[in-house]
Amino acid sequence: MSQGAQDGKFFSRGKLQEIREDLHKALTKGDKKWDKRKTILKRVLANMTMGNDMASLWGDIMECLNTPVFEVKKMIYLYVMNYARIKADQIDPAIRSLLQDANDRNPLLRALAIRTLAYIPLPIAMESLCDPLRHSLRESDPYVRKTAAICVAKMYMFDHRMCEREGLVNSLRAQMMDENVTVVANAMAALSEIQERGDTQLIKLNASTALKLTVALNESSEWGQIYILEALMNFVPQRPDDALALGKKLSIRLQNTNSAIVLTTIKVLLYLMNYMNDRDEIEELCHKMGPPLVTLLSSGPEVQYVALRNILLIIQRRPTILRNDVRVFFTKYNDPIYVKLAKLEIMYRLATENNYKEVLVELGQSAAEADVDFARKAVRSIGRLAIKVPNSSDRCIGLLLELIKSDASYVVQEAAVVIKDIFRRYPSEYESVIPQLCAKLDLITEDPESKAAIIWILGQYADRIDNSHELLDDLAYTFLEETKEVQFALLTAVVKLFIRKPQEAQGLVAKVLQVATEEVDNPDLRDRGYMYWRLLSSHASAAKDIVLVNMPPISTDTDRMERGALDQLLLHTASLGSIYHKNPEGFIRTARPKYLADSPALNSTSRAVLVRAPDLNAPTQLPAPASILPTTPSGIRELAGSPLLGDIGEDEGAPAPMSMGQLVDDGDGEDDPSAGITGNGAAAERTSSQYDPYAELGAVLGAADGDDTDSARRREESEPLF
Repeated sequence: MSQGAQDGKFFSRGKLQEIREDLHKALTKGDKKWDKRKTILKRVLANMTMGNDMASLWGDIMECLNTPVFEVKKMIYLYVMNYARIKADQIDPAIRSLLQDANDRNPLLRALAIRTLAYIPLPIAMESLCDPLRHSLRESDPYVRKTAAICVAKMYMFDHRMCEREGLVNSLRAQMMDENVTVVANAMAALSEIQERGDTQLIKLNASTALKLTVALNESSEWGQIYILEALMNFVPQRPDDALALGKKLSIRLQNTNSAIVLTTIKVLLYLMNYMNDRDEIEELCHKMGPPLVTLLSSGPEVQYVALRNILLIIQRRPTILRNDVRVFFTKYNDPIYVKLAKLEIMYRLATENNYKEVLVELGQSAAEADVDFARKAVRSIGRLAIKVPNSSDRCIGLLLELIKSDASYVVQEAAVVIKDIFRRYPSEYESVIPQLCAKLDLITEDPESKAAIIWILGQYADRIDNSHELLDDLAYTFLEETKEVQFALLTAVVKLFIRKPQEAQGLVAKVLQVATEEVDNPDLRDRGYMYWRLLSSHASAAKDIVLVNMPPISTDTDRMERGALDQLLLHTASLGSIYHKNPEGFIRTARPKYLADSPALNSTSRAVLVRAPDLNAPTQLPAPASILPTTPSGIRELAGSPLLGDIGEDEGAPAPMSMGQLVDDGDGEDDPSAGITGNGAAAERTSSQYDPYAELGAVLGAADGDDTDSARRREESEPLF
């Protein structure tokens, strides 16, 4: 029977009194080989593992401290670590035994003693640990030294002042050049942990030291290699040749089968590339990084997802790494949805003039999937591909039209959103698509984002759509019930419609402006309504130039992360930050930010976008005091010249802007938009003191209720806004 099967019998709830009696029998009667004590202590630890409280056995177990058997001591010290905080007033016998064992001839027992002391979170334990720990750091046995290195980091977390006062951190730094690679790895891990929690740069490496650490990688365990690679991130090359030499040494680690070692090595190589100037050498290193990243995708889905999130960051900085491997990221039928979504994003990033056709075929198949979120993401990727690769736009539009015919509501809605972006990128090139979109209006308007997109299209191409005023009138019927995004789109689209077709949109624009300025609670929407009303009634020609201005074509540059922030985030590759795509200090309170260090070797491209660490010693500049406007009438007259308020004076009158009544008046104006907007009625002669913006607006909309008193009151309240 195996040892594990034999130990399984201990995992049954035992009564404290029975365990205590058995322990007393083992202590008082003959237990020459100490087998009974081992068995009882295994029962105690098994009950602790199951969550049963064994603290009341403290005194009985302390009687076993003198047992000269390593296995028994190991179990007793594990019990002590677990209940030391609860039994702080009875800890003295355990401390004395630990100090005695710290001087034992057995190196395993010495290491066990100092490790147990380091894990007891009590001041008396930390004070007792100082001398044995200082001696253990200079021990001849490497096992004791490597254990002592971790204990220094543990002690630093409990009391960093004591740790620094006793000189333990400096002794730990001396272990970086230890002859034993395991000691070096543990020293690096401990120093990195201390450095993360403090403000001092403890790991300072020069070129020769960094190259010596690469030799230690060959003999280290997998965890040790990761610790040493992380420590190499503290090396700041002073010459491009130093960075290149270290990069070539580390590139061998890319052949490792451990995914953590591969990703950490890639992180160090990407960091060193910032200090290289030879483009050919950089391309060679990038070429070596591609196959290991592709190999990671043959692992389980969880490892795949971690690799994909890191790859998404890496290719934004170095797209040539996987330039020819886009097919690797084609989705499989059994991929989890989170893996599929990550692959879609990478496919789009890697799409170029040379491979867009095969990428488009894959995206078309993905858009036909049953999963709604995945299909939406695929359709959106098709639209982004049309914007990124100009030669692919015709094929992308054709594929989108095929998808629209499927009558799947979520596909049609997403297609409307991306077609709006394509119109922005290629104005007046694909207007033939509009009738097919309008035919699916019922499906499109079920989603707020797609509804806002089709409204934008109707307003932008109102003069090319015969019944655009009817469609916008129907959509504006539920103006108050729409989301903020749709309301903004409707307001702008109706104004565009009025400028292009003033005769057909008179009533609609008046209705929408009245609702936007009187019945909407959103201050931004209300202000925009006032702005449009003022613009249309006062400056007709300016309204055309402003509202109908040709917007700049959109591009995919906004999809990329800002270069300086990307360089900073790549310092956290193979960590939780690379999965969230956020710097750790943004979601971990105690995390310390990392910055790309400046040096003479830093290449010009990286220096131009360098994010520097804030200077904590720089004097804080207080903001200038705000200037408060005077409350006297003269202060109001100072604002009178403002273009927002017009010329206001006590004795001088100024021509008032045109009212909404003139805006929709059929009087002397002609049918062209300019005449319809400006008007030339008698109201233009009135002064601003007589001006009532809602007087003629009410006439246009009709005062159905005849509530003149309330209308006058509302006009008086709203008049200062103009």
